Amino acid sequence: MIPIRDDIPSETYPFVNYGLIALNFIVFLYELSLPPIQLTNFIYNFGFVPFKFSYILGCGHCSMLQAILPIFSSMFIHGGWFHILGNMLFLYIFGDNVEDSLGHLKYLIFYLLSGFAAAMFQYVIHPFSKTPMVGASGAIAGVLGAYFILYPRARVFTLVFFFFFVDIIPLPAFLYIFLWFLMQVLNGSAALALQGAGGVAWWAHIGGFIAGMTMVLLIRKKQRPRYRYYRPW
Repeated sequence: MIPIRDDIPSETYPFVNYGLIALNFIVFLYELSLPPIQLTNFIYNFGFVPFKFSYILGCGHCSMLQAILPIFSSMFIHGGWFHILGNMLFLYIFGDNVEDSLGHLKYLIFYLLSGFAAAMFQYVIHPFSKTPMVGASGAIAGVLGAYFILYPRARVFTLVFFFFFVDIIPLPAFLYIFLWFLMQVLNGSAALALQGAGGVAWWAHIGGFIAGMTMVLLIRKKQRPRYRYYRPW
C-alpha cells in the first residue's frame, strides 16, 4: 500500500520538513558522485555501526562524539533510489502536519530524537552487528507515531495493488498506520527468530514509532489539531 496524500492541508509552511527532505537528497546526490570504494568508506564512517558503537563505549580514550555523530549522520544517508524515494514520500505526506502541530523548532528536535531512539532500539537488539544502519526511516517512523496520535481521523489516500486490481482508496490514518506498524512488528519478529541482523532495520522502525508516540504527548501544542474533510481529487 503506497500513500499518495492525506486530506489535511498544512496551516503553516512546513519549511523544516522541506529542509529535511532537501538535505536528504543533497547527501544522496553526493553519495552518487563517489566512486565505489569511497562510497563504502563514507557509509561505514557516517552510518551507524552497532559494533563500532559498542567498541567506542568500552574504549577508555575514545571521544563520545565518535559514538554519537554517526547516529545523526546516518539519518541522511540512503542505500539507493527506492530507499530514499520511499522514505521521502512518507516524510512529505505525514511530516508537514506533525510540524504544523508541534511548531517548527520542536518538530526538528522531535525528528532528530526519534531517529536517535530508533538507532538505540536497533542497537539493543543487535549490539554487535557490523552492518551499517542508514536511512531516515527510523526518524520517519517517529513522525508516523506522532501522526497516529495527532490525526487518527485523517484519511490517507492509498494506492492499493491486489493482483490485477489497482485503485486509490481513502483509509483512516489510524488504520493505515496501524497496518504499517503491524508489518514492522511481524517482520522484526521474523528477523529476530532467524537471528538476522542485516537487511531492513525493522526494530529501528518499531523503536522510532514508539518514541514518536511517547514524545508527541509531551511536546505537542495544547490546542487540538483541526481536521479538514475529504475533498475530491
